[in-house]
Amino acid sequence: MSHPHPELGTPPKLPKGGLRVTPLGGLGEIGRNMTVFEYGGRLLIVDCGVLFPEEEQPGIDLILPDFTTIRDRLDDIEGIVLTHGHEDHIGGVPYLLRLKPDIPLIGSKLTLALIEAKLQEHRIRPYTLEVAEGQRERIGVFDCEFIAVNHSIPDALAVAIRTPAGMAVATGDFKMDQLPLDGRLTDLHAFARLSEEGIDLLLSDSTNAEVPGFVPPERDISNVLRTVFANAQKRIIVASFASHVHRIQQILDAAHEYGRRVAFVGRSMVRNMGIARDLGYLKVPAGLVVDVKTLDDLPDDEVVLVCTGSQGEPMAALSRMANRDHQIRIVQGDTVILASSLIPGNENAVYRVINGLTRWGANVVHKGNAKVHVSGHASAGELLYFYNICRPKNLMPVHGEWRHLRANAELGALTGVPKDHIVIAEDGVVVDLIDGKAKIVGKVQAGYVYVDGLSVGDVTETSLKDRRILGEEGIISVFIVVDSSSGKITGGPDIHARGSGIDDSAFSAVVPKIEEAINRSAQDGVLEPHQLQQLVRRTVGKWVSDTYRRRPMILPVVVEV
Repeated sequence: MSHPHPELGTPPKLPKGGLRVTPLGGLGEIGRNMTVFEYGGRLLIVDCGVLFPEEEQPGIDLILPDFTTIRDRLDDIEGIVLTHGHEDHIGGVPYLLRLKPDIPLIGSKLTLALIEAKLQEHRIRPYTLEVAEGQRERIGVFDCEFIAVNHSIPDALAVAIRTPAGMAVATGDFKMDQLPLDGRLTDLHAFARLSEEGIDLLLSDSTNAEVPGFVPPERDISNVLRTVFANAQKRIIVASFASHVHRIQQILDAAHEYGRRVAFVGRSMVRNMGIARDLGYLKVPAGLVVDVKTLDDLPDDEVVLVCTGSQGEPMAALSRMANRDHQIRIVQGDTVILASSLIPGNENAVYRVINGLTRWGANVVHKGNAKVHVSGHASAGELLYFYNICRPKNLMPVHGEWRHLRANAELGALTGVPKDHIVIAEDGVVVDLIDGKAKIVGKVQAGYVYVDGLSVGDVTETSLKDRRILGEEGIISVFIVVDSSSGKITGGPDIHARGSGIDDSAFSAVVPKIEEAINRSAQDGVLEPHQLQQLVRRTVGKWVSDTYRRRPMILPVVVEV
């Protein structure tokens, strides 16, 4: 198996007749999935998602793929194929279309409806091409065929990309539920047909490659929900992803069966379920769904609230209920169901919410104590089946952290894909398919691009490091006025601390040290304010470190008069 090397250089020019694959996101992390395919000087993008920030990225709203490598080639892009409507596959589209609004978007009916609703907020009206499974479209030099796959959102597609260099198949996110609620199976027959023709490069979802066996069917959840509904005394509050139409369908069915009304809470939930209902993906019995405002008139045991926040997101409805700053107040006897996964890195936030809800008397049902979630991604057993059907000539694991990619590569090898035809790449690593063999040829820039409020890319790793220091150690400001000719201090030092746990009065001990340092530097003829600022920073920093063993940020300001 070929592994990426930090020493990789700039990739050579793509030889004539070769297919180049450059993942710009989604390899080495779960999120911001984006892959660029290049043939004959033309580009096809598959997915363009976002990654949600972790605790060590304070203040960041979203993380985007790095568009640097395609920024000068926007006119070469034939289109963006969107495999399904999850944020980690479509969330970056508005930011790419800001650079060039007329790049065509290709996707299924639900996927396009979700991205169009999102683009409306960005005031962009996209060019779209709606496709369905079984359809084959020429998108410039790329001949694309779309294949039904089952996932935790309806209408997901895999895409087979035929070029003179060979056929690449990108699975998108998929699993193999054999009894899906909508009857739309992962189309193994289509994959077998492609396999007969010859799949030269398979890019396969790795998210669950470490998990043995098979994902249980989604419909297994309905019995668990019914038990919870049968035993619930008061209100039932369900937190789910705002796109998991089948999960929410099962909740609606259980509510209907037990004579409860349902209200959707939260902007994304209301919007997405409205779209799913209008397009016929969500079947809603008449009179079942009511506006949240009318709930006060109903008895508690006739109410179901469906909201977002199953990942412990601080601003989502569920976290706010747990913190008592939402109009819906949790009371003794309420039942809360967290019908979702624990995304790696969110565990602490989720348990904080569960504890908060429990404290107010709720009975919290979650993945840890009941079968209220099944994954949207194929486990190892399903992936083995899949590789035996596809028999890819080359395999490139995608969508996953390092451990997932490595596990997926091992599964491919077990089914007989030659080890030197399995490519483990990461973001920015360029893979060329030439004469039927895939190999790593170089690396391009593919860093994290941070969205903070309205700014995109202005916040860098350095500024995040500063934020972490500010958050963990606090800040000390030192203000001094210096006579420009003599170098003597004529005002200050005024020293103030914030968040460092040091009382302002304690700084009287360091004032003589600062005065001494500045006087000495005046004798040496160093009067430049910037150099004096560095001197003050070192002096105060050393004193704080020696006295308190702390390393706050020190902001010296030296003014000459």
